[in-house]
Amino acid sequence: MSTNGYRGELPPRNLNMAKHVLRAGAAAGDKTALVVIHDPAGREAETWTYRALESAALRVAFELRSNRSLAPRTRVLIRLRNRTAYALAFFGAIAGGLVPIPASPDLTARELGFLLDDSDAAAIVLDDTLPHGDFAPGLAVVTEAALIAAIDSGPEGAFADTAADDPAFLIYTSGTTANPKGVLHAHRSVWGRRPMYRGWYGITAADRLMHSGVINWTYAMGTGLSDPLANGATALLYTGERHPSIWPGLIRAFDVTIFAGVPGLYHQIMRQASGDRLDLARLRHGLTAGDTLPDALEAEWSERTGTRLYEGFGQTELSTYLSSAPDFPRKPGTVGRAQPGRCVAILPEDGGDTSLPPGEAGMIAVHRSDPGLMLGYWQRPDEEREMFRGEWFTGGDLGCIDEDGAIAHLGRASDLMNAGGYRVSPVEVEAVLREHPLVAEAGVIDVPQPHGGTAITAFVVAREGGADLSAELAARAEASLAAYKRPRHYVFVERLPKTPNGKLKRSDLKIPQPPL
Repeated sequence: MSTNGYRGELPPRNLNMAKHVLRAGAAAGDKTALVVIHDPAGREAETWTYRALESAALRVAFELRSNRSLAPRTRVLIRLRNRTAYALAFFGAIAGGLVPIPASPDLTARELGFLLDDSDAAAIVLDDTLPHGDFAPGLAVVTEAALIAAIDSGPEGAFADTAADDPAFLIYTSGTTANPKGVLHAHRSVWGRRPMYRGWYGITAADRLMHSGVINWTYAMGTGLSDPLANGATALLYTGERHPSIWPGLIRAFDVTIFAGVPGLYHQIMRQASGDRLDLARLRHGLTAGDTLPDALEAEWSERTGTRLYEGFGQTELSTYLSSAPDFPRKPGTVGRAQPGRCVAILPEDGGDTSLPPGEAGMIAVHRSDPGLMLGYWQRPDEEREMFRGEWFTGGDLGCIDEDGAIAHLGRASDLMNAGGYRVSPVEVEAVLREHPLVAEAGVIDVPQPHGGTAITAFVVAREGGADLSAELAARAEASLAAYKRPRHYVFVERLPKTPNGKLKRSDLKIPQPPL
C-alpha cells in the first residue's frame, strides 16, 4: 500500500467529460452505443449509434446554451422519468459546459424546492407528466417535449472548451444534517473512473453492459452509461416495469456480457428462477455495489449460473475505488482491493493521518490526489474540512486491511443509512416524522434483512392519545420524502435510548424480540 498519492495516468489539462465519453466510439461512429429497452419482452427498444448519441447531446447543448441563454457553469436541475431523454439531458448539459444536477422524479415538492434553492439552479429540465408548480421567477423551465424537439431537429452546438478541474455535475446526497448536501464533481471525474475498467469491470469494446438501475442513480449513470461508452462498448438500459423475473430473459435476448445491480436483486433473481441451473447465455460476470455482498449469495450465484460476481465499494464523493475483478478475485469477508493506481490507507478512527498496519481497524481513506475525488461540497465548507486529514479524504467508512491488500468494510462511523445504494440521513427522516403532532420523539435506523440489504425502520415515541400512528406517518412520509427514504417499518416504543448528554443513541435502537 503506497502513501505517495495517485499512481495512475493523470488527466489532460483540457477535458470535457461528455466529449471524452461520447467520442470513445468515434472511429466506429455507426457502432451501437446505447440500447434503451422499454418492455419486459424486449420488443420495444431504441438503438443509438455513437454518432447519433453525440449529435443528440450537442443538440441539447445548443438548446440549453443558445436558445435558453444559459451561461457556462450554470446549474441545470434534471427531473425526468427513467427515459432516454434523461441521459441526453445529462450529457448534453456537460457537453455545453453547464453543470447538470441529476434528481429523482420521485422527489416531493418540498425536496425539489430545497434542491433548487440550495443549488441556485438557473434552469430545470422537467418531465411533462410531473407537476410544474410555482417556480421562482427567472428559473428557465425546459419541458421534456421541448427537449425532444431539439434532439429531433434542432441545430448542433459544440463541445465547450473546459478544463479538467472545471465543475461538470452536482449530485445531492444525504449528509449529517436534515437537508441533503451537494457533491460537486469536475470533468476529471470521468478520468478518475479509469481504474475501474480493469480493477472492477474487466471491460472491453466488445462488451454489452446492462445496468438494472434507473438513470438518475449515480451507480447507473456511471457504471451503466459513462463507463461502457468511454470504452467503446455498448450500454443497455431498461425503462419498463421492474420485476426480478424479467432480467434473465433480457440478458439472454440482448446478448448481455456484463450485468450490474445491487446484491438484493441477484438474490431475487435466483428466488424467481425455477430449477437449479440459471442459463444466462453470453453473460461473463455480474457487478454488484450499493450494499454488502454476502458470501453465501456470491457462492450460490456462481453455482447456479457458472459466472462470478465482482463487488465494488465507494461513495458519492469518489465513486467506486475498492473492488474485486476478473484479474483480482473476490476474497470472502472483504469488499475488494484498491483499484490499480488508487492510493488507499486505513487511518486511526480518533484522528491523525498516519496509516495503520494490516489487521488494525480504522477509517478507510483515499489520497486527495485521486482525479475521481470531488471538487468539494456545494456551499458546505465546514463539512468539507471535516472529511480531510492532511492529504487524505475520509468518507466516514470503517475498515481493516489484510496482508494481501484486501479490505473488509466494518460499517460507518456516522449514522448515515444505506437504502438500496442511496445514502439517507436519519436526521432528515426523523425531522419529517416529528412534524406529526402526536409524535414526541423519533429515531430511524436501517435494519439488516435476512437475505441481504437493509430496511429503514422508524422507532417512534407517541404522545398521549397517539397509539399506532403507522398509517398516518406513512402518509406523511409519502408526502415529504422520496420513496427510497421512507421507513418500511414503524416500531412504537416508550422511550428512545440516549447518551448521558441526552443525545439519541441510534446504535442502541433494536427491534424488540418476541417472548419465548
